[in-house]
Amino acid sequence: MQLNYLSYGSGYPLIILHGLFGSLDNWHTLSKSFAEHYQVFSLDQRNHGRSPHSDEFNYSILVEDILDFIDQQNIATAHILGHSMGGKAAMQFALRYPNRVSKLIIADIAPKSYPPTLLELFETLTSIDLSRFSNRKEIDTALAQEVPDFGVRQFILKNIYLNEEERFCWKMNLPVLKKSYLEMSGSINLANTFSKPTLFIRGEKSSYIEESDTELIKTFFPFAEIVTMAKVGHWVHAENPKEFFQIVVEFLKKG
Repeated sequence: MQLNYLSYGSGYPLIILHGLFGSLDNWHTLSKSFAEHYQVFSLDQRNHGRSPHSDEFNYSILVEDILDFIDQQNIATAHILGHSMGGKAAMQFALRYPNRVSKLIIADIAPKSYPPTLLELFETLTSIDLSRFSNRKEIDTALAQEVPDFGVRQFILKNIYLNEEERFCWKMNLPVLKKSYLEMSGSINLANTFSKPTLFIRGEKSSYIEESDTELIKTFFPFAEIVTMAKVGHWVHAENPKEFFQIVVEFLKKG
């Protein structure tokens, strides 16, 4: 599969993987900042953004997509940064192909299973007929009844576009994402370890990485460091991009 991507800057490659419902657009500003030090490849993972849709969607497939991409770009090794779902894909890639990864950065996700807290959101999104709306404000108003958080709605609305018939559609492959959601919420089931520098960045106000997860993280990633960003939730990179950038670059430049 030919993934949609943007490349920024030059130097040692840094691959960026977005989370569920996300796209490379979420990382545009940070990608430009990282490009002062690295050649950044920000990807739209399959069924997201402008990448192709597919009925297949699981972490094994995402891992092979990453491998195909770096092979297509003639990248021997790279740093990999992933947030949430992208973080789990990055972990599994590093565990399966450790010789292709130099350093690994994981933003606010652990190698464990999570309760399916987004099921209601999936139901809400699949129940909305986007084609009946004439502008984004109408869609936002309809979403607000079930999704009161303005920030979450704005994040979701980035997945909407006008097709050739001037009708609103989802960029993401919503039916497949919904069907695969329970599997994607599961834990990492590989027996491998990644014994290279690894950084986990957690949000102080997020429950995605808890103190009790340290032992599990170290089982897969024995050299992992865990850093907590104060006063931010799950979207650590969006809520305080300046601090996130500083933490990542400091880690990548060490050693």
